[in-house]
Amino acid sequence: MITVSEAAAGQLKGLIEQQEPKGEVGLRVFIQSGGCSGFSYGMGLDDNPPRQDDEVVRLNGLSVYIDEYSAQYLEGAEIDYVDALMGGGFTIHNPNAVRTCSCGHSFQTADGAGEARGCGH
Repeated sequence: MITVSEAAAGQLKGLIEQQEPKGEVGLRVFIQSGGCSGFSYGMGLDDNPPRQDDEVVRLNGLSVYIDEYSAQYLEGAEIDYVDALMGGGFTIHNPNAVRTCSCGHSFQTADGAGEARGCGH
């Protein structure tokens, strides 16, 4: 299961309130093949109902949607928010990542899944 830190939950709740949603809004977290280490993270607010194969986790007053494919690579991961002078933002601490790129958005798992690419974003 994925977790969300209190700092990240606070930031996400603020973002959701700014959108003035008409219904439930969840955080969709996913991984996709690519990036400089093999996989890259993605996340965004989703005001659609969860899909049938989504894992839905309710944490700190938030709903987190993870598709079946991504769930296997995000098991035990934590979404955090870092407030730093030289750039902060959301980050994912993933115990399944054995190698990451300096960009912080790309990772590789022990089974080497994913195809590594250059660091250009």
